[in-house]
Amino acid sequence: MADQREEENGARLTGGEPFGIPYDPAASTRVRRKIDRNMLPLFFVLYMLAFLDRSNIGNAEIAGMKKSLNLVGDRYEWLLTIFYITYIVFEFSLLFWKILPPHMVAATVVFLWGLIATLQSAAQSWSGMMALRFFLGAFEAAYAPGVIYLFSFFYLRHEVGFRCGIFASAAPLASTFAGALAYGITNGDSKLANWRLLFLVEGLPTILMAPVAYFFVPDSPDKARFLNAQEKEIARARAIRQTGTSERVGSIDVKQLAQTLLDVKAWCNALLYFSANVSYASLPVYLPLILTQMGYSSINAQGLSAPPYFIAFLFALITTFVADRTQQRGLVLIATSLIGAIGYIVLATVETVGVRYFAVFLAAAGVFSTIPNILAWTLNNQGNDSRRGAGLVLINVVGQCGPVLGTRLYPSDEKPRYVKGMSVCAAFMFFAAIMSLALRSLLVWENRRLDEKYGAANAVATKAGQEEVTTPDEKEMDAAVEDYGPKFRYVL
Repeated sequence: MADQREEENGARLTGGEPFGIPYDPAASTRVRRKIDRNMLPLFFVLYMLAFLDRSNIGNAEIAGMKKSLNLVGDRYEWLLTIFYITYIVFEFSLLFWKILPPHMVAATVVFLWGLIATLQSAAQSWSGMMALRFFLGAFEAAYAPGVIYLFSFFYLRHEVGFRCGIFASAAPLASTFAGALAYGITNGDSKLANWRLLFLVEGLPTILMAPVAYFFVPDSPDKARFLNAQEKEIARARAIRQTGTSERVGSIDVKQLAQTLLDVKAWCNALLYFSANVSYASLPVYLPLILTQMGYSSINAQGLSAPPYFIAFLFALITTFVADRTQQRGLVLIATSLIGAIGYIVLATVETVGVRYFAVFLAAAGVFSTIPNILAWTLNNQGNDSRRGAGLVLINVVGQCGPVLGTRLYPSDEKPRYVKGMSVCAAFMFFAAIMSLALRSLLVWENRRLDEKYGAANAVATKAGQEEVTTPDEKEMDAAVEDYGPKFRYVL
């Protein structure tokens, strides 16, 4: 099937007259930077709010929610698990970003998850909170994976990874000040229970951002309000360079969706995402509790969770930038997975508090930088919009099963060190490193086959900063060279 797809695209791109479009590398760079300035801050802020609304339950638990809702036994763990069950079930909703106007999708899901997050402050029982967490997972499922998908409409293969890193780094940055914010909200006398006030104060801003999303999220590069007519033409040329057309929203190719499900590489990415997500989902909601069990007060635990997350924020940016520059994402993933694994091994085996706290830095840095690089690798190595969408659905359906396991790893009867939970997280991070090596080896083999078929000279340069032009005077570039044509090579 892969050979057939390559033949179809190769014939389309090499047969007949050259399919070149006017191209100015400097103008393309200016447009890309303008897209960065107008898109990334908005999506970054919205993801910070999403992550706060998802994970502030950990802060609420130690601020009195456990007693108020009678969270005995494994009831707290179920509040975490139910979120990810619906996140998995509704993962298909990311395709709405391709079928419907993205600004409408963004505004709808932002408003609905903000509303549910705010209503958590009114929960009167465990069953009521379970229902709210159910719907929170359903609506958040459409946001983060959908934004990652939308990025592939605006950025070329060698550009998208760092933008995924910027977007995903909002999670550790949100966690950096989540503890301080929770302390400021809950450390006072209020007629409303402190944990209820926490959900209320952190949920309302999301609702207020829904109109902003409606008016400022662009549907496509050539329809973006912040670009003038000339810049829209350049954006259109970039889109044609990707897929052969500038019309990106409105339909899905079902055949391409099916082909993705038969692609071994897509399943490797899914298993890789599953492994990393075991740790990624459990760390933010359990870290305050883990630090409390190290002997710190609940107040100090909130504050001490900030520095590891800030390091993770920086590490996510650095690693995605390096992977884009070198186009060696597999090697970067091996490194980040091993760093996270070492951190969890230390947490599982060492009793000294200072050393264990240092290990939290390693675990957070490794885990939070692994996730955006996996997402970017998925986008890098799927050649068209439908396959990229299917790839993201697949890795999220499989990968989000990781949090279902991860949120069950720290039962209260295993405190204070949670050896089993730490050991399981370490094992899965090591497995992520092994999967990264295996997938990279497969991609090296695939690229060699493509070189033998089309010739190594046909491969385009994909390093960041190198414009992918093919004519000697660099005035034209081929169309759809990212869509499995003779010039397509997998990112290693």
